[in-house]
Amino acid sequence: MRVFQIQDDWGMEHLQMSTRPDPRPGPGQVLLRIKAASLNYRDLVVPNRGYGAFTGVLPLIPVSDGVGEVLELGPGVSRVAVGDRVCPCFHQGWIAGAPDLERLTRTLGGPVDGMMADMVCLPEEGMVKVPGHLSDEEAATLPCAALTAWSAIVSHDALGPGSRVLVQGTGGVAIFALQFAKLLGAHVTVISSSDAKLERAEALGADAGINYTTTPEWAKPARALTAGRGFDHIVELGGAKTLPQSLRCIRPGGTLSMIGVLSGSTLAAPLGLVVTRLVRLQGITVGSRDAFEAMLRAIDQHRLQPVVDRVFAFDELKEAMAYLKSGAHFGKVCIRH
Repeated sequence: MRVFQIQDDWGMEHLQMSTRPDPRPGPGQVLLRIKAASLNYRDLVVPNRGYGAFTGVLPLIPVSDGVGEVLELGPGVSRVAVGDRVCPCFHQGWIAGAPDLERLTRTLGGPVDGMMADMVCLPEEGMVKVPGHLSDEEAATLPCAALTAWSAIVSHDALGPGSRVLVQGTGGVAIFALQFAKLLGAHVTVISSSDAKLERAEALGADAGINYTTTPEWAKPARALTAGRGFDHIVELGGAKTLPQSLRCIRPGGTLSMIGVLSGSTLAAPLGLVVTRLVRLQGITVGSRDAFEAMLRAIDQHRLQPVVDRVFAFDELKEAMAYLKSGAHFGKVCIRH
């Protein structure tokens, strides 16, 4: 079967198309034919061993998110049937309950081989059936980006109609956060460096938008949108450069979901505001299988459509990664197998 793998040494230059023997399922395992994959920021980090020892060992098949059709069942499998369309969970070992080190470190696309293969073989416990109204590319966007946004907006908060939410950017997690917040009846403000992207976000339901390039000190006008009260929840994707602004427009007792560090990972923010305003700084790292299935029920009920920006062919993985790195995308970048 075809694979893309990081071989010989770490570095994007060592990410190459190759072949491996077709896998066969053992007890409790399921063989999938991968139909589509989607890219996340972590997929740009893994080839350079950006997670240290937790990245895995070579050769490694990258890309964590995908959807596949069940081809064959190993002995004892009962969760899925041949012909089912399923997404493997990013956290293969986190079925339910609170996270711990073991549950958080068995992740697809590093250290466990990922989705850039014609076929994969994984335990039945680590996969979920996907709603029938979604295309393969749309379904492939769900394991990381969608579940991360769901964990922030739903699992770790109690938002509802009239809640004020601020979302940073218009990438995969951000757009899912916008969509989920609107399902809850929240008022959503989006910040972006592009007026065109803000217009697209407003077409998806965003109630307000701020261009942070033309308005670098965006906290003040953002807070004004809440009549000075501050936001109930901020989806914090920028990191070092955005966190100080977020702390200036979160309400007392509000939640900052710390998801991305796209502008830097070193903390330099007025931490006194966290204390004096009782702000909750909540780290988010995807979620459990139970949370994934709860999210899928909501997506199915509301017929929510993930936003796919562009689809690349299997052999265009590096071009797709370069496009993701450029930041030109709105929503998700996908690979069609």
